[in-house]
Amino acid sequence: MHPMFLPEVESFPAAGSRGEMMARLRAADIPIPQIQHLFAFKTDRTDHLARFTHGVMRGPSPLSPGQRELIAAFTSRRNDCPF
Repeated sequence: MHPMFLPEVESFPAAGSRGEMMARLRAADIPIPQIQHLFAFKTDRTDHLARFTHGVMRGPSPLSPGQRELIAAFTSRRNDCPF
């Protein structure tokens, strides 16, 4: 994955569970999705987005979480956005 255009965001030390998740990804040499850097940078401004996304992807629905993930991946690919 290409570096972000905002190096201060990408290099910001994440805390809590998000920081732990990012550390595990780094240790496994797995690229960290850039949106995670943004969510970690200003948690007071992004926590509601994380809760919303979790609710949409994992909350009650006639579609299974796997089907919702497949739709999201397909949409991201069609938009030429790595998912």
